[in-house]
Amino acid sequence: MQSKHFLAAVLLAASPVLAWSADAPTQLRQFVAKVASATGEFTQQTLGQQGQAKPPQSGVFSFQRPGHFKWQVQKPYAQLIVSDGTKVLQYDPDLSQVTERTVDKAIGASPAAILFGSGSLDDAFIVSAQPDRDGLQWLRAVPRDTGAGFAYADIGFKNDMPARLELKDSFGQTTRIDLSHMVANPKLPAGEFTFVPPKGTDVVKM
Repeated sequence: MQSKHFLAAVLLAASPVLAWSADAPTQLRQFVAKVASATGEFTQQTLGQQGQAKPPQSGVFSFQRPGHFKWQVQKPYAQLIVSDGTKVLQYDPDLSQVTERTVDKAIGASPAAILFGSGSLDDAFIVSAQPDRDGLQWLRAVPRDTGAGFAYADIGFKNDMPARLELKDSFGQTTRIDLSHMVANPKLPAGEFTFVPPKGTDVVKM
């Protein structure tokens, strides 16, 4: 379930500071238009419908639009999700297993499509400004596709940079992702989004 939350939420990164204060939907559109790639760190935690918390995760991420990203959980266990723009691989070292999906099936109309995709934001989501809270400016993205697997995603901006994402899924759970140490438009190394499973790893194609 944690990986599904990632695929529906996953990576945000810094946008260039704008010369004027804009609402969160405008900041998001500026981010999509101006930030082609980014790196950073994240912490992620899922809260159940009754408020019970699952163990938090932390790690690093990178992305390059359209469709290339890497989300690497480092604590409390290792997990890697990486996309080369065509397919998404999820590697679980403890299980010696890789799950492979196409990018369209893995991302679909999720917030990941906002961040990594090249399509129209408004074609896939209804985006609206939300009241400020926790020192952030907020927007809500509601998927137009009722089969997207989540009800909505709230994205909080601070100083024109996405800082937090809160995803409400169809089970009533909320996944919160906080972002830090973000670098916009860095030079990424060759092979950043290429992953070759270790010998003996089971590959499951979905």
